[in-house]
Amino acid sequence: MVAVIFLVLLFIGVPIALVLAVSAMAYIVSSDNAVLFLSYPQQFFGGLSQYGLLAIPLFMLVGELMNEGGLTRRLVAFASVFLGSIRGGLAYINILANMMLASIVGSANAQVAVMSQVMVPEMHRKGYDRSFATATTATTAAGALLAPVIPPSMLFVIFGVLAQISIGDLFVAGIVPGLLMAVGFILVIAVLGFIHEYPKNERLTPRQALRNVVASIPSLSVPVVMIGSIVGGLATPTEAAAVGAAMAVLVGRFAHGEMKTDRMGDMLLRVAINSGVVLALVAAAAVFGWVIIYEQLPQRLGELMQSMTSDPFVYLLLLMGLLLMVGMVLDGIAALILLVPIVLPVAQAVYGINPYHLGVLMCINLTLGLLTPPVGAALYVASRVTGCKPGDIIKALLPFLLVTVLVLLLITWMPDLVTAFL
Repeated sequence: MVAVIFLVLLFIGVPIALVLAVSAMAYIVSSDNAVLFLSYPQQFFGGLSQYGLLAIPLFMLVGELMNEGGLTRRLVAFASVFLGSIRGGLAYINILANMMLASIVGSANAQVAVMSQVMVPEMHRKGYDRSFATATTATTAAGALLAPVIPPSMLFVIFGVLAQISIGDLFVAGIVPGLLMAVGFILVIAVLGFIHEYPKNERLTPRQALRNVVASIPSLSVPVVMIGSIVGGLATPTEAAAVGAAMAVLVGRFAHGEMKTDRMGDMLLRVAINSGVVLALVAAAAVFGWVIIYEQLPQRLGELMQSMTSDPFVYLLLLMGLLLMVGMVLDGIAALILLVPIVLPVAQAVYGINPYHLGVLMCINLTLGLLTPPVGAALYVASRVTGCKPGDIIKALLPFLLVTVLVLLLITWMPDLVTAFL
């Protein structure tokens, strides 16, 4: 009965937070154990009591402040300094700029929206196919794939809280996979640039290059301080996000002079709404996870998986296939919150899989779903912002998605690529 209610609510489009909360209530009713209702509010609000969750609204705030204060545009100009007259130069600039922005925004959909507005019109004006320009923004080192991998990352924060492991170490674990994906995307653009003869980027004069570098120094200080303080052990991710938000305000207001106080109200409202949606989901998932544990579902799943295979690599391959399918219909954060309480105990207790390894694999897999039908949230965000048809974007995306799958297989087979710096 509970499973039927869950699936019906999910497929008729009820918000996932309500699906989880109502399904948990349905279980209590069907179990004839009304005493569990007394624990329901405690479990619901207890899901929000973890300190690490404060990083979510703070990271969202940093991304909004970076965009409002003109820091994003200066990161793009900084990336252009290193590419000279390389064929397909704007596509490479797109990659480098998105790698830098991914380290700040940490939200795939937000980054796709920002970079689609910044890069696609410029690439189209310089002679790039508009669908390719949109696909480059949506996948390469940007929005839907690298934002959740290069630290700091919203999905990593959620996974770290759910798994009760160090979020800072999880950020470190995402560095090598993120760089592997970025290198793969660069190679794809190099090949496509040679085949399609993409236009060469205009070579900057030494004076222009110096001006871009100097102008970007205040903007670069935000990710450098945030990531440096986390990796150096000087601050928790939550504290680093708070410092980053304060620095973004100071840089945007005083260094660049573009932070306008009359736009702060709308920006803070967007952050509040987006944060509320995510945190409501976390609270509902805490109740749902409580029901799952009460029913001993992880133990049952562990017994089922053991009967299928005893090899950790084969288990991970099966799990990756499941996650790809789940990511196609559920938002990454929702899917992560739903699956971690079920998957993590089995992976650790039965197969001895490192939780940091599992976390990176799960986050990359689930973000692939952001660019695949039938939901493809980031895909439709890019389509809406740029005016390109989703079908045209998907065709241009295929090489980048293939690279991501290959990186996934590589780090699944070689977990040391994830845990090397831990």
